[in-house]
Amino acid sequence: MHASSRVAVVALLASLVLSSLASAQGAAGGQAPEPRSVEDSVVKVFSRRSLPDSYRPWASQSPQEITGSGVVIEGKRILTNAHVVSYSRQIQIQANEAGEKLAATVVAYAPGIDLALLKLDDETFFDSHAPVRRLGALPDTKDVVMAYGYPTGGSGLSITKGIVSRIDFTSYNFPTMGLRIQIDAAINPGNSGGPTMIGDKMIGLSYSVLSGSQSIGYIIPNEEIELFLESAKDGKYEEKGNILDDFQTLENPALRKYLKLGKEVHGLVVTDPGSSDPAYPLKQWDVVTRIGETSVDDQGMVKLKDNVRVSFRYRIQRDALGGAVAMTVVRDGKEIALKVPVQRGKPQLFKWLNGDSPSYFIYGPLVFSVATEDFLQGQVSGKDGVSVYNWLAYRGSPLAARRGSGPAYPGEQLVIVPSPLFPSKLSQGYDSPIGMAVESVNGTKVRNLRHLVELLRDCSDDFVAIDFIDRSGEAMVLPRAEVAAETERILNDNGIRYQGSPDALEVWEAKRK
Repeated sequence: MHASSRVAVVALLASLVLSSLASAQGAAGGQAPEPRSVEDSVVKVFSRRSLPDSYRPWASQSPQEITGSGVVIEGKRILTNAHVVSYSRQIQIQANEAGEKLAATVVAYAPGIDLALLKLDDETFFDSHAPVRRLGALPDTKDVVMAYGYPTGGSGLSITKGIVSRIDFTSYNFPTMGLRIQIDAAINPGNSGGPTMIGDKMIGLSYSVLSGSQSIGYIIPNEEIELFLESAKDGKYEEKGNILDDFQTLENPALRKYLKLGKEVHGLVVTDPGSSDPAYPLKQWDVVTRIGETSVDDQGMVKLKDNVRVSFRYRIQRDALGGAVAMTVVRDGKEIALKVPVQRGKPQLFKWLNGDSPSYFIYGPLVFSVATEDFLQGQVSGKDGVSVYNWLAYRGSPLAARRGSGPAYPGEQLVIVPSPLFPSKLSQGYDSPIGMAVESVNGTKVRNLRHLVELLRDCSDDFVAIDFIDRSGEAMVLPRAEVAAETERILNDNGIRYQGSPDALEVWEAKRK
């Protein structure tokens, strides 16, 4: 071999050795390795959970074992869906083709947008499992994507191919709204929390499928993930900013003439301002023409990309800086620039439990609880849901009339009877008031569960009369002197440990201190 060739070979070998040593030193120094493939970063999530029972609020449902997917991201964390780890008593993850499962805990949880962050007890896992890179922009429709995850039907990693078919701004878990990507790749139970990729970059996280379809899947895009990660820096996720005003479109010609608007004016009409305070900037009949610098069209849509239009509320969550969003409105023919305050979340009378247990109080044969969206979902879900909802409306139940509305005053709750009456001599001759809302105790209107417990605690009358908000409901009258002993018997006979949830017992026992 020629001398110059030998020198070149030696130099090449030396370079390879030095490169190998540098890589080993980098890994030993704790630096994240370069991923060999996306498969290294996708994990299977095992969740053992016990869901609350809205109909037996003193107990939990039978334990369940479910699986989902997750993906390694920066900061030695794993991103997954909130519904995969909700009410979990034990969480474990397992890497692709690995033999062991590693314990994990939730460090941030946002059920509204269905995202959660996990950390591992053993962080050496991340030495060999690098974070995926995220695409910094929304994909285009027709872009080819690959969905990774661990769907039911097998134990190994599944990869399915499809295209981006739609991008919109829609409701996640009411009232939370956000951007959503629709793809036609096959996504099934177990895929939840797995990444969807374009090449080697993630565009979002799988979270749902269209009911009855295996080829219409939904992805939480990176833009929503970034908002979640930013808000969850301290472990406490804060809902995105929103406004509470009601609007209508500006498509009707008579409406335009009524408002004396020229053809050049486009936007949304304010029908009900979010506050009755005279100082609130938006007024009825204002026409919102721009959010920040973005024009709003007559259908309330804004342009996201050249071929994508979404609801104007997308700009509100993006532009709500410093607790307010800039708007341009036309009022009485004049253009006005405004700063409209935003609110975190939307106040609802019926809230989701979101990881909490339902509040309750047992008094004689009756169980009282608080009306929640979880309870309502159980009432009206399934093929008979419409019939149940119509029956509630016919009876004049506020469970139907007030769903979607906010509290009428601070602290308002709708107190309901979630369970059938316990067998008892005190309930002889009464129909079960299950699903009915409590109106009053001895003539005093009930404001919330704590107030109900306070009224029962402080009652000194011989009888306790309970009225319900229901056309077909009966009033119940209980002999107060007999209730305590009967309550104790019912708790013992049914193996119920506590007469009430901690918040209710705090009120009940306050008098004894």
